[in-house]
Amino acid sequence: MAEPLKNSYGPEVPVRLARELATVLPGFDRVAFLDDALSGYDALDLMARGRHLAHALHRHLPTDYEAAVEVLLASVEEAPPSESASAMAPFFYLPHTCFVAEFGLGHFEASMRAQHLLTQRFTAEFSIRPFLQHHTQATLDRLAQWATDPNHHVRRLVSEGTRPRLPWGQRLRAFQQDPTPVLALLEKLKDDPELYVRRSVANNLNDIGKDHPTVLVETARRWLPGASPERRWLVEHALRFAVKRGDAGALDVLGFGARAQVAVVQPRIQPAVAQVGGAVEVGFELHNTQAHAQDVLVDFCIHYVKASGQTAPKVFKLKTTTLAPGAALAFRKRVSLAPMTTRVHHPGTHRVEVLVNGVAQPLGSFEVLAG
Repeated sequence: MAEPLKNSYGPEVPVRLARELATVLPGFDRVAFLDDALSGYDALDLMARGRHLAHALHRHLPTDYEAAVEVLLASVEEAPPSESASAMAPFFYLPHTCFVAEFGLGHFEASMRAQHLLTQRFTAEFSIRPFLQHHTQATLDRLAQWATDPNHHVRRLVSEGTRPRLPWGQRLRAFQQDPTPVLALLEKLKDDPELYVRRSVANNLNDIGKDHPTVLVETARRWLPGASPERRWLVEHALRFAVKRGDAGALDVLGFGARAQVAVVQPRIQPAVAQVGGAVEVGFELHNTQAHAQDVLVDFCIHYVKASGQTAPKVFKLKTTTLAPGAALAFRKRVSLAPMTTRVHHPGTHRVEVLVNGVAQPLGSFEVLAG
């Protein structure tokens, strides 16, 4: 089982925070701040720790918000960017963004300046969301300006911060109902020179597609003609979950709308009985039964047993290829049954299907026993 993220965000974070604040705020009481910040800290998860520290900052920084946020930004500008290889290193600035989100709504310009700087050290994708909810048009106008910012972290914020279904973030219900303002921003970023930004655009478009599948397909269809390889990758990435769902429009946009005339032969699922913590290997061959080449998108799906005894499908990507006339292609994939934070394995019969151009064909099944 993966170690909880909060274990990488221990008491050393408020200790460093106190030290950096003391360098820019004469008279800052580090001892009192740490006593407050560490009270109840161990019991909190990662995001709650960020909010907890933000409230401690509010109690120990100047009472005027704009003065307090200037102290925070001065401490950020004073400290060199972290060169740590740890993926958690940027999370040091989580309390800073939480402070802006919790206490900055009444101070738009000061908060926008703060988020412009902070997103270059961590990300302001969470803290920008309350401003999109309470100062919608002003925030959209600012993000439209930032879409051409020289810094790629700022440009990414334009897309990532407006994702209607951002993981760990508040849902943007207004944009779930009408994604038009978000799409206008994505149009500005779809050919961004940075993959980091384009990936965020794809994820945002994928979010939109969960509520508006037709909008997703129409946008993809509009963006593909004459697309560069980079933009085509973006569109394919945005459509990935629609393709996994077998959405006919998404498959058609990518050129896989026609039912493939193929035969699935020599299915292999080994072992037939596996234990939680083990693994299974799924294999099969795909034969083109026609006298002409066929473009095929090949995936497979395992229907995982849930605690209730019901099943839920999980699609695994395999290959997009062109099958020559009469050609055969072998596929093999090893699937771990080790416990993960994202999936708990349960005993029972797990059905397996092959998906060719979105059309499911049964491959077999395997049994899972408790480890």
